[in-house]
Amino acid sequence: MDALWHPNCFRCHACNEPITELEFSMVSNCPYHKTCYKKLYHPKCDVCKDFIPANRTGLIEYRAHPFWGQKYCPTHEYDSTPRCCSCERVESKDVQYISLEDKRKLCLECLHTSIMDTGECQPLYHEIRDFFEGMQMKIKQEIPMLLVERQALNEAVESERDGQHHMPETRGLCLSEEQTVNTIFKRPRIVAGNRFIDMRIGPTKLTRHCEVTAILVLYGLPRLLTGSILAHELMHAWLRLNGFRNLLPEVEEGICQVIAHMWLESEVMAGSSNSSSSKKSKAPRTPADKKLGEFFLHQIANDSSPIYGSGFRAGHSSMMQYGLKRTLDHIKYTGRFP
Repeated sequence: MDALWHPNCFRCHACNEPITELEFSMVSNCPYHKTCYKKLYHPKCDVCKDFIPANRTGLIEYRAHPFWGQKYCPTHEYDSTPRCCSCERVESKDVQYISLEDKRKLCLECLHTSIMDTGECQPLYHEIRDFFEGMQMKIKQEIPMLLVERQALNEAVESERDGQHHMPETRGLCLSEEQTVNTIFKRPRIVAGNRFIDMRIGPTKLTRHCEVTAILVLYGLPRLLTGSILAHELMHAWLRLNGFRNLLPEVEEGICQVIAHMWLESEVMAGSSNSSSSKKSKAPRTPADKKLGEFFLHQIANDSSPIYGSGFRAGHSSMMQYGLKRTLDHIKYTGRFP
């Protein structure tokens, strides 16, 4: 500012009070008190709600979620601040997440459509089976589907001997061995402190009648995520029941992710439609639900793992070029994507 000012005329562009300090800030050739500038332009943490501190070099450094855009202090990466086990958003100071009985945390948006017990999940399971039938991939066998806690799911994974690769946080399993699994029969209720109690769990003996013994899915996840996991695991079942053998992990997991992505996409698109058919479905009802579905699609498409992520992208590219049927035929006879 190459100008001369009366002391009383040199005022802050924000509060309109005179600037008497020797140091002040400038934005677009307008002066600000340093405190006013900080209030207006210094980024605040979406988690602790404090101003994000400068690092050792004096620069403002923060983390931002690649999808949600949630900005937060770098310290929240390692200070045990909870994340939602479904959407990955970090728990903020003014919103307390729900504590599930297996120590996972669930945000209130994900809680809104969460599926908590095996009986509650059955209609969705049949929707996914209908989705397969609509693609001319009907699964004729009656395969039990159970919602389970994380510990029960991890124990089932350890007992499997098929050598499959699973995600670091296993959320579903296509079971091929006979086992007794603790499943959730009654959804828990929420009490003070946003905790779940009174969840009823009991053992279920699973007997093998075909190549697939059961589908296990982690409880407490929102409908769209639960559905995508079911679609993924049912695709494993379909492959086994239709003679697909000894596939490379990136091929099998990749094509299963393609099916999960297809189902999610159909749900999100149905939720965007105003047609009478979409209103009868259980597709996303609110903008928040739709956004959550878009996040799960984003997760699948941008997964960095060589098996799930690269496998999905290779499978999706093949399907878009050759169609699903030709892609599956090629996989069956060559073990690879076209």
